[in-house]
Amino acid sequence: MPAVRGDGMRGLSVFISDIRNCKSKESEIKRINKELANIRSKFKGDRTLDGYQKKKYVCKLLFIFLLGHDIDFGHMEAVNLLSSNKYSEKQIGYLFISVLVNTNSDLIKLIIQSIKNDLQSRNPIHLNLAMQCIANIGSKEMAEAFGYDIPKLLVSGDTMDVVKQSAALCLLRLFRTSQEMIPSGEWTSRIIHLLNDQHMGVVTAATSLIDALVKKNPEEYKGCISLAVSRLSRIVTASYTDLQDYTYYFVPAPWLSVKLLRLLQNYSPPDDPGVRGRLNECLETILNKAQEAPKSKKVQHSNAKNAVLFEAISLIIHNDSEPNLLVRACNQLGQFLSNRETNLRYLALESMCLLATSEFSHEAVKKHQEVVILSMKMEKDVSVRQQAVDLLYAMCDKTNAEEIVQEMLNYLETADYSIREEMVLKVAILAEKYATDYTWYVDVILNLIRIAGDYVSEEVWYRVIQIVINRDDVQGYAAKTVFEALQAPACHENMVKVGGYILGEFGNLIAGDQRSSPLVQFQLLHSKYHLCSPMTRALLLSTYVKFVNLFPEIKHNIQEVFKQHSNLRSADAELQQRASEYLQLSVIASTDVLATVLEEMPAFPERESSILAVLKKKKPGRVPENEIREGRSPNPAPSANHTEAVSHSKPSTVSANASADLLGLSTPPASQTAAPSNTGMLVDVLGDMYGGQQQTQQNNSFAAAQSYNPKKFVCKNNGVLFENDLVQIGVKSEFRQNLGRIALFHGNKTPFPLQNYETTISSPGDLGSKLVIQVKPMDPVLEAGAQKLQVLNAECVEDYIDSPSMNISFIYNNVPQKINVKLPLTINKFFEPTEMNGESFFARWKNLGGEKQRAQKIFKATPPMDLVAARTKVMGFGMQLLDGIDPNPDNFVCAGIIHARSSQIGCLLRLEPNKQAQMYRLTVRSSKETVSQEICELLADQF
Repeated sequence: MPAVRGDGMRGLSVFISDIRNCKSKESEIKRINKELANIRSKFKGDRTLDGYQKKKYVCKLLFIFLLGHDIDFGHMEAVNLLSSNKYSEKQIGYLFISVLVNTNSDLIKLIIQSIKNDLQSRNPIHLNLAMQCIANIGSKEMAEAFGYDIPKLLVSGDTMDVVKQSAALCLLRLFRTSQEMIPSGEWTSRIIHLLNDQHMGVVTAATSLIDALVKKNPEEYKGCISLAVSRLSRIVTASYTDLQDYTYYFVPAPWLSVKLLRLLQNYSPPDDPGVRGRLNECLETILNKAQEAPKSKKVQHSNAKNAVLFEAISLIIHNDSEPNLLVRACNQLGQFLSNRETNLRYLALESMCLLATSEFSHEAVKKHQEVVILSMKMEKDVSVRQQAVDLLYAMCDKTNAEEIVQEMLNYLETADYSIREEMVLKVAILAEKYATDYTWYVDVILNLIRIAGDYVSEEVWYRVIQIVINRDDVQGYAAKTVFEALQAPACHENMVKVGGYILGEFGNLIAGDQRSSPLVQFQLLHSKYHLCSPMTRALLLSTYVKFVNLFPEIKHNIQEVFKQHSNLRSADAELQQRASEYLQLSVIASTDVLATVLEEMPAFPERESSILAVLKKKKPGRVPENEIREGRSPNPAPSANHTEAVSHSKPSTVSANASADLLGLSTPPASQTAAPSNTGMLVDVLGDMYGGQQQTQQNNSFAAAQSYNPKKFVCKNNGVLFENDLVQIGVKSEFRQNLGRIALFHGNKTPFPLQNYETTISSPGDLGSKLVIQVKPMDPVLEAGAQKLQVLNAECVEDYIDSPSMNISFIYNNVPQKINVKLPLTINKFFEPTEMNGESFFARWKNLGGEKQRAQKIFKATPPMDLVAARTKVMGFGMQLLDGIDPNPDNFVCAGIIHARSSQIGCLLRLEPNKQAQMYRLTVRSSKETVSQEICELLADQF
């Protein structure tokens, strides 16, 4: 059949029709193989193929590839099409190259040369085709080859508008690949002034580019503020008839308006009064237009109008400087709470969460409390109900705390299972923060346990125990209330734990009432014993031995229980040992010894509650600000007194989260002096955070206290960084996105002052420019037995390898001393955990399959493999551990995003343990080769 001239390509149409008519997979493959053989023979044998025939066959190859079949020839013919002057042939050539040519191909140099030829052409169609291909491939080689040509086209005065648009978007694509390619200096102002271009399409494309450039170097592009405000003002005040080509359903240039508003959110409010006033006028105009009657009933009109409105409100919230605008924005959002559109209600609640944190608009948000409570109860969509809970949490203060907490408790009984745990944490936080009467707080927590016991984490009931122990005025009420709660037929195990603990300490305060006599208390608790887990049984045994001291009259009853569980009747070795020891203690010890050993728990040191840290870990990045800044919640376990039961069953449950304050750092005073012990050792004020070590363990010789292992801080944030005979350096660090704060506690363990105490930071290579560290100076004298705090602020500018060191020098006993320690500032500290489902994970995993995107290491387990310990290390590494994703339950898969000022780098990880071979295989994939390798090396060293 003779070739048909023109763009119809009848042969391609016939081939596609044949494929569609195939009845089975086998017949389709047979037809494809026949066509591939025909095309191969044409390319090899017929040297006189014209442009049309090459285009047709290349098109067929492209179609076959899109059907899922591999194509291993035809690339050269596609490259030849690039030199054609016909649009259709050149278009197919570029399309084939964009889809099928690998960046490592031998043909890449030929392709780059062909693209360069087209970039020098004056034909705008050829120029656009070339730039579309560059953007589609977007490799580093492309960025290096065209890093000068594209910016030149963008700012050239004789470049057509349609080409400028493509150049701006092409440059944006290359900038995301290689951020070093954008020239600075005079180019900066020329790029910024594209915001003044007459062509709206050029301005739209340039705004996207400038927004990306501003995120990397905000100071250099600060001149864009006034131009962006000016352009925004012209759009906002324009009628929809003024910008006809860029008006979407009666809304002038909505996409450009949104981009400009987002661009302005990269900066604080303008310093220039004129620019600031003009911006406020724009925002007021947008709010006014939202009140106007719609010009169209179509959904596209309301979508465009609301998109601009919500972005304007985001800018108002970001600036947080105009009370009038903030209140108006709040009132506008309040109207959306009753809108029929679910998405609008959701967005309104989300924005009001941010408004609730502003001092100017907090009261205005509280006016909508009843509507928000109704949304929490009545909304059909669970995500909207979740957002309503977040807003109630954000708007809560002393005036409405009791009402909000009660409403949340009422709703908790019927709440979706997916949000119950988060609600429990929020209720516990609010109840503690705004409790004026701690009897109310006790009631709230016990109600939480009764209503949603399965969702009450250990941190919640640890915290209520600490508060009861520390406050004498609430102890009797707590004992009475928990005794009444335990009388319910169905009682949650967490209630038994709280009841056992409180009655063991303060049961004597209610023992005078016959209804809660010592024997009744004991029988009530023991009636729950057989229904509980071994951990709770261990706690109850500790309660019983406390009763021996509190109530000698029931000593015989308790000893009978100890006898029963000290023999083989109890299958749990821990319970057997505990019962045996308690039995012997109750038999042998005198009354005075019993009273000493089993005395009442001392008050816990006041610390910030750990519940907020747990909440932030559950929902990273979306917990509204309403933080408790009072004392931390310790785990009751460390006491050797009552809760030995807890500590035996679950060693050291104080986690790193218990001290997390995420840059709201409530750090101790700048200078802390600890009294030296009788051996001259420094009291370690951090010891209670770092693994629960007791101070009694410090009564060793100086030589035994030497330690330095920087690798252990890859997976933990707190601990003793360095220790020798002279000094102890503790560390407590916190990170949020690309910011970190490290508190170093320098302690003098000697009986003499350390003179000329100085610290300097040393960063190898170019690390100093990639990781910016600010250090607060210290006093040059560190007194004997004293401990002083030094705070370091760190900002990750871009990804890096290695970590900085601190050089410490001082004079001890007239002898100069020098110490060098690695700071715990490895790149993984800037991870944000990322939740993903299985489908998303493996899709992303497949996309990051390039050689330069992955790193893998196979290594032997040292010490012997322990999957529980491995899990702890992986969780401490900073990424989100994704359970239930990998088909092999022993494998660990994680996801996270490394935050730097200049970029965000997604990272996936898979750790595969082989128990039989005692080997690990660790695979890391990310969008940047150096990151994959560094993360792989850091984590592999932990095993």
